[in-house]
Amino acid sequence: MVTRSAAQLESIHHKLDELEHTPHTSWGVDASTNQVSVEIFNGASSDTRDRIKRIAAAHTGAISVNEIDSNLIFKATDLRGGDGIRSEGGLCSAGFNTVNSAGAYYTLTAGHCTPRTGVTWYAVNGGAKIGTQNAYNFGTGTTGKCDSSTRACDWATIKVNGPVTPRGTVRYGNGDYRQITKSRYPMEKEKISRTGTVSRDTTGHITKTSVTVNIEGQRLYGMFESTVCALGGDSGGPAHNGTTALGLLSGGTSETVCNSSSSGTYRNYFTKVQTVLNERGLRVF
Repeated sequence: MVTRSAAQLESIHHKLDELEHTPHTSWGVDASTNQVSVEIFNGASSDTRDRIKRIAAAHTGAISVNEIDSNLIFKATDLRGGDGIRSEGGLCSAGFNTVNSAGAYYTLTAGHCTPRTGVTWYAVNGGAKIGTQNAYNFGTGTTGKCDSSTRACDWATIKVNGPVTPRGTVRYGNGDYRQITKSRYPMEKEKISRTGTVSRDTTGHITKTSVTVNIEGQRLYGMFESTVCALGGDSGGPAHNGTTALGLLSGGTSETVCNSSSSGTYRNYFTKVQTVLNERGLRVF
């Protein structure tokens, strides 16, 4: 036989639930001790502690209060350019993280990954929700000037509304991060680096800065062409020159292996990231 019934303990639990503004705390019924167990973590205010202790004093022996030497945080996932992301359309790569003038974050990727709005994206690493795709361009789309006319290129914006933390960096295979600070239109013959979730750390140069390319029945305009290597699943991933954002991978030649020096005979095509930023009122950070 126990001293307190389940109903009595639940009543005390609900009494604690009536407390407002009590960050860094938790409570629940502990059947093994026949008590309501309260845990107070680092960062809890003295006012919070006092209010909890007053309820404990009113229910002598029914509440145990434990001090925990740790902080409470959400298990947010850092999201960087080149990380794997997944939707109903399958595996793709995060491009650059961006922000608008109101402080809302958007992750860029390729429009062909899932060419519609309303789709939910998740981080491959850990499975955390990233957010909802709110705009795209791939043949058709919500909007999109990809060259001087309203014609297709290949981009999508994911409004971040999940437990992830967008970072203004791109991730490399050796664990390094490269900070992105600015963006611009690409220049012919400039060297670029590209990363993605399947192949990382590939380099090359830009061969053409304005290309019309036809891939699997879809015509894309205003793209730029490069000699970097890329594989399936890398779509949407970022291309940059140092700290400068340049492009989002769309598609290209059908190579099957990439390494850090892969370039030369490959041809892979990118949407100009500056086009997307201008269209959507975004900036890299």
